[in-house]
Amino acid sequence: MNDNNIPHIKSAETRYLEEREALFRGLQRLDRRGFFRVSGGATAAAIAAGVGFPFHSFLPINVAYADASGGSQGFTFAYISDSHLYARKTNERFVRQLLRAVDDVNSLDPQPDFVLYGGDLAQLGRKEELDLGAQILKALKAPVRMMVGEHDWYFDMGRHWNALFGPETYSFDHKGVHFVVLMSVQEKDFWTARGLSPAERMHTVAGLDNALQSAFEVGTPQREWLKKDLERVPASTPLIVFSHSPLYKLYRPWNFWTDDAEDVQAILQRFDRVTVLHGHTHQVLTNRIGNIQFHGMLSTAWPWPYAPQGLPALTVQMNRPNPFNPADGLGDGSATVHPDGLVDKLYNLWNRNPTQVKANYLSSGGKSDIPAAPKLASY
Repeated sequence: MNDNNIPHIKSAETRYLEEREALFRGLQRLDRRGFFRVSGGATAAAIAAGVGFPFHSFLPINVAYADASGGSQGFTFAYISDSHLYARKTNERFVRQLLRAVDDVNSLDPQPDFVLYGGDLAQLGRKEELDLGAQILKALKAPVRMMVGEHDWYFDMGRHWNALFGPETYSFDHKGVHFVVLMSVQEKDFWTARGLSPAERMHTVAGLDNALQSAFEVGTPQREWLKKDLERVPASTPLIVFSHSPLYKLYRPWNFWTDDAEDVQAILQRFDRVTVLHGHTHQVLTNRIGNIQFHGMLSTAWPWPYAPQGLPALTVQMNRPNPFNPADGLGDGSATVHPDGLVDKLYNLWNRNPTQVKANYLSSGGKSDIPAAPKLASY
């Protein structure tokens, strides 16, 4: 048979991109009611095409270690975080915003070495929410490293998240840098004695903080795991830690807090260069404690205001988002890892100028490479 007579079969990736492009072009011509109607098609296209995407993988754990004392080769990774997906029929907007972040990352040229998902993929930890998020993330061209958030975990204590993505705590090595992914949103059991159902337990944790629950913590077993994992890593090796909650004590009333943060910091002290990226706070956030440089991650769901106290001095605050613009203050971003292992962090704020926080700004205690202050009016 002549090959020219064989019908051309489009790949899943091609079908997905063509369908989504057509749908999103149509959004510009729709009124609000029509916008909600057609946006569901974009999600359906992502899910339909997501099965078996050949250009995506949720990366497995790399248990091998290569001595990286010679320094990093330099590279970039991207991040998306805190999408808080409901089932599509409940909330279309959060779905569309995650799709926008996937488009942002897929448009990067060159592509990042990998993409970190920073936790809280789901809002209520339900199977349908996590499944929807997993299918959308399969549209990413670069491989994905997953981190869990409290909204992903407490409905079924991580059972479905683990089934989709694997262990919640792991490490890997990449181009001379040692990476650690922690589950930093452990809580002491407040549910068993009270006989709370999974849904009641989830809603309690989703409430940020109240009289029923404890603060977040990494916990003793995981700290012991961290010590053991880092025993084999020379102090000269650049270390990057991913943690959903900030590994310092920011503001307890909102649970922007990790109870054993100082204990974790002590484990990291022997390393020459340490960077921590965290989600959970939904904002531009910068801190330095000793040898550790801290960066927050933006959310694709909603922005948080800054806490009334405890804001790190090195944070260059973004303006209060416009309440009439649902995408303002949201975004995604990337991190450029330099050969010395330190990180320049880019906040890709939607509808605003991006904000870059360079490693030298932190290393100098805020005296060099000061990020430009935002010029937008505060609402």
